[in-house]
Amino acid sequence: MVIAPWDPRLAPERSRYGLCCTYYMIISSPEFKMSKKALSEDEKFLFLDKDFINSPVAQADWAAKKLVWIPSEKHGFEAASIKEEHGDEVLVELSDNGKKVTVNKDDIQKMNPPKFSKVEDMAELTCLNEASVLHNLRERYFSGLIYTYSGLFCVVVNPYKMLPIYSEKIIEMYKGKKRHEVPPHIYSITDNAYRNMMQGDYRWTHASNSPS
Repeated sequence: MVIAPWDPRLAPERSRYGLCCTYYMIISSPEFKMSKKALSEDEKFLFLDKDFINSPVAQADWAAKKLVWIPSEKHGFEAASIKEEHGDEVLVELSDNGKKVTVNKDDIQKMNPPKFSKVEDMAELTCLNEASVLHNLRERYFSGLIYTYSGLFCVVVNPYKMLPIYSEKIIEMYKGKKRHEVPPHIYSITDNAYRNMMQGDYRWTHASNSPS
């Protein structure tokens, strides 16, 4: 936690906005950003940048626009904001181009708040629906994060290229760590399965292969 020293110049802002203004000024300062440990080239394919996820601006924008998912022939699903509701019909505005269309209420799927963007375990999603699952996997994939948990399962999206996340360094990073202590990876699954097997617990040591 970052504690801001009291500054008389910030008194009006503190009285109106509480400590939020001061906290925002601190995390936005160059000194604070420089103090954050930069990710190495291999860690960029494992760790999530949570700056946007924790952004109060993104959270407010999501709440104000009443964002949802609607079916799309091109993308499967696309984001839209609810404008009007008339019985079973809902008028929405597409986030991509601002076009307004009318859809059936049953075709609408709820969208998760920004704090769940690129979540490592999709079991944590507030709205666990098809659109949200596909969107999360796609967003993580485009960010170079090919591994994602879904409860007890590990979902892997083929990157069709070599990634620097299978080195001895990465193996050591996962060795002896619990699943929630490190980002999703097949090394976490195998290391935890091995340790459980050595402790006589065979419930989590079975592997299942399925076509990608």
